[in-house]
Amino acid sequence: MKLKPGCKNEYRERHSKLWPEVQQLLKENGISDYSIYYDEETESLFAIEKIEDQTKLKKLGSNPIIQKWWDYLADIMDVNPDNSPVITKLEMVFHLD
Repeated sequence: MKLKPGCKNEYRERHSKLWPEVQQLLKENGISDYSIYYDEETESLFAIEKIEDQTKLKKLGSNPIIQKWWDYLADIMDVNPDNSPVITKLEMVFHLD
């Protein structure tokens, strides 16, 4: 994901006040241990999350609460026409347990 220039502090602030209904929805759909990292040089965001079920994750985007959260962040991020964040999937090239 990518932030618009100069929006790091606003992004951090909004996430520090993550809506309880978003937090509950993520947990109910098996998402845990969720962290987002920021690369200042590229304005890129990198998210790591544990996901119990990929099918539940795919359905989250149609949830009105998630859509409202996307709308709330659309002014500070690169987004698709539906205001979902533009995401670049990365290929795992190494993992160690």
